[in-house]
Amino acid sequence: MKACDIKMSDLKLETTRFGTVSYSEDEVLFFPRGIPAFESKHSWILAGSDDSAVKWLQSLDDGSLALPVTSPDAIQPDYNARIPEDELTLIGTVNPSDLALLIVVSIPEAAPWNMTANLRAPILINLKTHKAVQVIALNEEYPIRHIVFPEDVREKMKASAIQNGGDE
Repeated sequence: MKACDIKMSDLKLETTRFGTVSYSEDEVLFFPRGIPAFESKHSWILAGSDDSAVKWLQSLDDGSLALPVTSPDAIQPDYNARIPEDELTLIGTVNPSDLALLIVVSIPEAAPWNMTANLRAPILINLKTHKAVQVIALNEEYPIRHIVFPEDVREKMKASAIQNGGDE
C-alpha cells in the first residue's frame, strides 16, 4: 500500500448531544474570533443527520456546546444578506462562489413550533480555507428572531403535541 492510500485515522470528540463523533481535519471550521458569546471557542464541525435541514455546529473545544444551524434558503428563499467587506477579508475571500452561509436557529425544547432563526447574523464559511465568522448583516430588515413556521403550521404542531401527551 502506498503512503497516499493510507487515510489518516479519524479524530474523535465526546459530545453531550451525539456521543462520540468522528471527524477529519478537513471538516474543521476555524472561527478566528470565535462566535459571539463563545469567543474562546475557535474550532467547530458540522454534525447531524445528512437528511435533516437542521445541522449542529459542534464545538471541538467543548463537547457540550452545539448550536443548531440551517441554510438561510430553508427559512427565507429570497435571503440576500449584505455583508461588510472587512468581514469577507477576515475569512480570506471576496469571491462569492467560495462562500457558504448558515443561520443559527433557536428551537425551544418544550415548544419546537416556536422555532426562530437569526437572519440578522449569518455565519459565513470560506469553503476553500475553512475559516468562518458570524457577522451582522447590513440588512436592517432582517430580524434576530424570525419566526420560522407560519401561524397555521405552529398551531397544528402544538395541537399534535398536546394530543400526543406533550407540553403546551
